[in-house]
Amino acid sequence: MQNTAISLTNVNKWFDNFHVLKDINLTVNTGEKVVICGPSGSGKSTVVRCINKLEEHQSGLISLYGKELKNTQESINSIQGNVGMVFQQFNLFPHLNVLENLILGPMKTRGKTKDQAIKIAMHFLERVHIPDQAKKMPAQLSGGQQQRVAIARSLCMEPKVMLFDEPTSSLDPEMISEVLDVIIELANDGMTMIVVTHEMGFARKVADKILFMDQGKIVEQNTTEEFFKSPKTDRCKTFLNQILKH
Repeated sequence: MQNTAISLTNVNKWFDNFHVLKDINLTVNTGEKVVICGPSGSGKSTVVRCINKLEEHQSGLISLYGKELKNTQESINSIQGNVGMVFQQFNLFPHLNVLENLILGPMKTRGKTKDQAIKIAMHFLERVHIPDQAKKMPAQLSGGQQQRVAIARSLCMEPKVMLFDEPTSSLDPEMISEVLDVIIELANDGMTMIVVTHEMGFARKVADKILFMDQGKIVEQNTTEEFFKSPKTDRCKTFLNQILKH
């Protein structure tokens, strides 16, 4: 059980009458890289938002390192301590410079002193290759740089698991690779991660396992090699044909 980082068992979620997640079953082992892909509106982002307790699921079981996540403050604290999340939007505080954005979390929730937090922040800015941007305001950075700051901010909380929700979807094409390269480095270092993305070249490089979702269900789940080489369902074949053309 210790090898299992995240487990979802028969997870269902509704938005009012709309059944957005239908009996989702997923196991992510420590060190495993899982990519979730599929058409817009298929429930991909909702899966990671439920894992991160940003959304409540109505039935089923979500566990983090063998402990069930419930709608309690204890569960929310456990998530904040163990799971980092990077969104489509960068969500940086515009009135704080890069360094100030990064030290806030470690000081407020990890109890670090300012000096300790700065040391951690600079380490992770080095990690994402922008230590020279520490004193700049978010508005002075490119989209790619802002997303790398957002990744560094999550890493400053020293999470065991990273969730990425379409981290390149709001970036200009030339900035996508700089963000994906950072995520690839994290993957190569053994970080446990779930990445929602349409970037199939990236998925091929990084993922141990790929899930294809459609209409709230996991339609197909396979190793990366098998997923690309011999997709099992017509729906997945159609999706891959369309997306690999671009």
